[in-house]
Amino acid sequence: MNRSDTAERRAPASEDEPEAAALLSGEDAAGTGTRIDSDARKLLLRLGVSFFLFGLINNVLYVIILSAALDLVPPSTPKGIIAFCNIFPALVAKLGWPYLLKGRIRYARRLVGCTAISVSGMIVVALFDSLYMRLLGICLASFSSGLGELTFLQLSTRYHPPSVAGRSVGYFASGTGGAGLVGAFLWWELRNLGVRVGVGLSSILPFVIPLAYFLVLPRPERFIGRAFPVPEEDDLDSAAMTTSYAPLPRGEDEEDVPITEPEATVKAPIALSMEDKWRLAKPMLTRYMLPLFCVYLFEYTINQGISPTLVYPVPTPDTHWFMSLLIHSIRDYYPLWQLVYQSTVFLSRSSISLGIPPLPGRLLSMPAIVQGVILSTLAYESAVGIFGDANEGWSFAVVFLLIAIEGICGGLAYVNVFYRINQEKHDTPGVDPERAKQEREFKIGSIGLADSTGILMASLLAVPTEIELCRAQVARGKVFCKSL
Repeated sequence: MNRSDTAERRAPASEDEPEAAALLSGEDAAGTGTRIDSDARKLLLRLGVSFFLFGLINNVLYVIILSAALDLVPPSTPKGIIAFCNIFPALVAKLGWPYLLKGRIRYARRLVGCTAISVSGMIVVALFDSLYMRLLGICLASFSSGLGELTFLQLSTRYHPPSVAGRSVGYFASGTGGAGLVGAFLWWELRNLGVRVGVGLSSILPFVIPLAYFLVLPRPERFIGRAFPVPEEDDLDSAAMTTSYAPLPRGEDEEDVPITEPEATVKAPIALSMEDKWRLAKPMLTRYMLPLFCVYLFEYTINQGISPTLVYPVPTPDTHWFMSLLIHSIRDYYPLWQLVYQSTVFLSRSSISLGIPPLPGRLLSMPAIVQGVILSTLAYESAVGIFGDANEGWSFAVVFLLIAIEGICGGLAYVNVFYRINQEKHDTPGVDPERAKQEREFKIGSIGLADSTGILMASLLAVPTEIELCRAQVARGKVFCKSL
């Protein structure tokens, strides 16, 4: 904590600070429109920039590795092995850290460790030509990405009131959505330099995370004493989270991260037991984990197993002028579907940060239901053809629209599930504040297991799905999938 932070904590809040802070969220405390506090605006800007960078950089290497799959392994090696090595270690991290480790999180140490592991993994990929060494490097980068994602989501629970914590989740989700577009673009530009130089240059990116954490991210106590407007349904949470601030006693080995909890004294180390964690996780299985698992299972089965088979004749300007601007060979269809998907994921994951109201809790399962309908429709289109092979223009338009909706549903499911968990009321009268803090961190960190499991299951289903759909196309005389 620097001196300016300490001075700001000790200085009494001016009378118009709560009103000014309220204005930053697009409202004012009195509803009449008054002067905006420039310092509070800067705090929220720094918070948003930091969490956006966390999401962007943490996920961008995952996208770069998938984009570079064809260049990283020999032609005879199944590309699915890249997808497996790029997701399974992340699943191990999301399972191991929240569920098996106990005690307080040392955020600075963990983020420095994630950076070191990520950089090491990309350097291994760049320096070695051996398939096994490159797969090892990919596994290291994947593990770091999985651990980083749950860490940043847990870090968001340190910020109070709930409107500030929700803002941090929204910008983090927006950054993860932007990683798809940025990662694909970066590799498109770097691939001409070769794997060794291109991946080697990518290894510089993880250093942005500790720089943003130590130099840009405002500490949680700088938001204490400021009133931020929250949705009416979250008023009770806000009241519970805006009580007086008093730091908990810290040992010499603990990092200087302020604890924004009600006044209390910790007399002994506190750690959640496995029974405690199961008690917290059980109610989330059907409310949060199952919808997120289904969304990712359907989404990645579409992307990896169905989208590669959604190919049509190359359009001509005379018959389909718009399609001809986008498609110049049958190999252009799959990259186009991925571009549509990544673009809509970015927009929908940015919904909270753009000020769009979150989905009601009762509708969190809706994206998964829509994804299931889209998967069935696209599978039918690939195998049978909704409009027949003579009407590829209509087929192109329907597939374009459905993949756009697929991306919107996927992004909405991600950002709204984590936003809702972040906004849940956890404080119970009489519960130790350190224990309440660890419960909040565990709950939001434990959910990541659902999306990674869905992606892993989809990678196992995608290969036979693609093979069977291609066979169905060949059986009706459509052989484009065989020439890819």
